[in-house]
Amino acid sequence: MDKVTERFLRYVGINTQSDPEEESCPSTIGQQEFGKALVTELKEIGLEDVSMGANGYVMATLPSNMDRKVKTIGFIAHMDTSPDASGENIKPALVEYKGGDILLHQAKNIALSPVDFPDLNDYVGQTLIVTDGTTLLGADDKAGIAEIITAVEYLCAHPEIPHGTIKIAFTPDEEIGRGADFFDVKKFNADFAYTVDGGPLGELEYENFNAASAKLSFQGRNVHPGTAKNTMINSMLIAMEFNNLLPVGERPEYTEGYEGFIHLTDIRGDVEQTRLQYIVRDHSQVLFTRKKQVIQEAVNFINKKYGPGTVDLQLTDSYYNMKEKIEHVFDIVLLAKQAMEEVGVEPKISPIRGGTDGARLSYMGLPCPNIFTGGHNYHGRFEFIPTDSMKKAVDVILKIVELNSK
Repeated sequence: MDKVTERFLRYVGINTQSDPEEESCPSTIGQQEFGKALVTELKEIGLEDVSMGANGYVMATLPSNMDRKVKTIGFIAHMDTSPDASGENIKPALVEYKGGDILLHQAKNIALSPVDFPDLNDYVGQTLIVTDGTTLLGADDKAGIAEIITAVEYLCAHPEIPHGTIKIAFTPDEEIGRGADFFDVKKFNADFAYTVDGGPLGELEYENFNAASAKLSFQGRNVHPGTAKNTMINSMLIAMEFNNLLPVGERPEYTEGYEGFIHLTDIRGDVEQTRLQYIVRDHSQVLFTRKKQVIQEAVNFINKKYGPGTVDLQLTDSYYNMKEKIEHVFDIVLLAKQAMEEVGVEPKISPIRGGTDGARLSYMGLPCPNIFTGGHNYHGRFEFIPTDSMKKAVDVILKIVELNSK
């Protein structure tokens, strides 16, 4: 088995789901344990300045072996997996894909089908790593970690290959929007970096959503339903009314490309109190602002109709489109594009319909485009990744290093 595949399969055995309800950083013990294991591995490979701080950020350095100075490159991935699907007891399987459905779980009759996921058709004849249909896989972003470490291990084993200083970092809690909260850009000390956190083969991204979160609490009044007339106020029904005030066409299931959305991610409640949570996304700052205004206007309407304090809104910006920070150093995007082309990967430059640590890091002074890991169907039980795509990601990292040294 090739090293990047072996490494990835080993990593997914550690449950590193992040927890949005936990305020500590990292938010889960699994991330701490994974970070410690990575520190040991990086030291064994031969990297220097290997560390894991109190907040779980793992950093390491491969010093330059050149007699002249070139720009210092960073490569970054995140240790946590999404809380949206189980990351415990992952049972990955290697499948030689010959087309058609892949039976993931016989007893539960769970299949990965090209009818539902047409991208499968691009990988006939390749080896895929899949789940058993009950958990996510964890390619987001343990594939990125495996690819980065495999690339730097190769450089350590081949000191005849010239390279500048290379910095690597693995962050906690990216999936819950906190991956850059305690990232020490000064300590990292790179001129620019790449997050290895994209999806299918060839993805190269320097634009992402502007992002915000909206948390709403609706207050009701509960009385016995037999005597409820003109007395009961059902907070769940008011919450439903609020949701119906938002534009249906701006839900994520109806959007693509540069189109933003308002996405209801959680609803919990009873007659007395109901809580809704949304994420707000748009590439355009103007449209992003307008979406937030729409939410505020709906809140104002509900409070006017049912009385002040019926609904409380907490609206918080999360991150912004890194395009503004990347455009003036666009040569780093072109460097990654050239690297892909030279190793036989067709670059697919497109906006991220999401965010990465790189978005916030770019605003913190570390320009940070995003490149592919090779994974598909992140955050769900139909996640898969072709082993050839992971190998190509390693090739791209090595080629970026090579081109930067010229």
